Amino acid sequence: MRHSATALQPVGVYTVFQACVTNTTSSALKGAIQLGITHTIGSLSQKPERDVLLQDFEVVESIFFPCEGSNLTPAHHYGDFRFKTYAPMAFRYFREMFGIRPDDYMYSLCNESLIELSNSGASGSLFYVSRDDEYIIKTVQHKEAEFLQKLLPGYFMNLNQNKRTLLPKFYGLYCVQSAGKNIRIAVMNNLLPSAVRMHLKYDLKGSTYKRRASAKEREKAVPTYKDLDFIQDMPEGLSLDADKYNALCKTLQRDCLLLQSFKIMDYSLLVGIHNVDQACQEQANEEAGAGAKGQVQKALYSTAIEAIQAEVGHMGSMETEDRTGGIPARNSKGERLLVYIGIIDILQSYRLAKKLEHSWKALVHDGDTVSVHRPGFYAERFQKFMCNTVFRKNALKTSPSKKRRAGAGPVKRAAGSGPSLMTQASSSSTAQSPLLQHQASSDTREDSEADKSEDERAQKL
Repeated sequence: MRHSATALQPVGVYTVFQACVTNTTSSALKGAIQLGITHTIGSLSQKPERDVLLQDFEVVESIFFPCEGSNLTPAHHYGDFRFKTYAPMAFRYFREMFGIRPDDYMYSLCNESLIELSNSGASGSLFYVSRDDEYIIKTVQHKEAEFLQKLLPGYFMNLNQNKRTLLPKFYGLYCVQSAGKNIRIAVMNNLLPSAVRMHLKYDLKGSTYKRRASAKEREKAVPTYKDLDFIQDMPEGLSLDADKYNALCKTLQRDCLLLQSFKIMDYSLLVGIHNVDQACQEQANEEAGAGAKGQVQKALYSTAIEAIQAEVGHMGSMETEDRTGGIPARNSKGERLLVYIGIIDILQSYRLAKKLEHSWKALVHDGDTVSVHRPGFYAERFQKFMCNTVFRKNALKTSPSKKRRAGAGPVKRAAGSGPSLMTQASSSSTAQSPLLQHQASSDTREDSEADKSEDERAQKL
């Protein structure tokens, strides 16, 4: 394939993932992505709406963008490239399920230049965010894109049954091909709104083996801390009202059961914490106000509070919780927090390479504490850590709180899309996971049972 001096030639798969990308190359990549998405959304709008068929998940559409332009594509200065769209009809249906209109999707991603995020993932992936803060674009490796393609039918079926989930919401899968190199990208929901300052950020797996932020990571303006850091910094965890705690644990249980059925492991819970009281003390009212007045996300069920199926609580005058979807919580000092969460990095299956990696780590360390583990054990350990260590049920058991718990009954029943998901998952997976069964049944406990100490509840888990 011929290309100009500004083509994407320097952006090989591992060059993108491991090396620093020049501004020119990054600009060319962003421009190619926007040209490709504009074309594919426009082309898709010409196709009539219909039900999604099984073969739709295997379709790959391809369009060539010569720099001089063609009858189908405009002229550009990014160099010749080919743009591939995976399962366009299926992803169109995904976006419709979440209330995303084609023109809004295209406008968000293509109207203004994408913002490149400085904090790349551990894999070296590049991250871009749309100007309206709605979408994240992430470069993914070939094996991850391939795995996502295989997941699509099951992913589609479960999203159709349960739109409220902490799992990543994939809105599109594409590939920019230039000079024989392939750069695969996934478009997802943005978990951490830029308009809200994150005072703390954690990537949590429920593992304690080398799960501490590196010295280099700690030098960043907002470091991403890990499990051991959380245990050290917040030994008493994040306190949630009873209805939100129950809704969160039930959502985690349901999502982990699905991941286990797909033999997925090594995922994380991304946790962003906005300290409302600290923001006030820092005289950051203008910044906090920007978060409250910021544009409400267009995608349905895309905020943390919507994902766990909980009602917005009464946390004083925190208007931001209604706008940005943070889950109201408190720390051990009683400070008001807004917590933004989501499960990330789900495109890792427990294949031979991961089995070997776990076996090797188990030789030199306690095998139950390493991050790579068999999916069933990983899911149980993940849930136990999140519901026992990270999040705690508010210990204050006053009469008004009991009334709120009683009033939250319909909300808890509204989360009943879980059984359809449980039916979809294999019964053998459920049978192998007593913890999941126990958590599912614990949702119907009486208030008197809920008043037991956290230690007793942890022992039952």
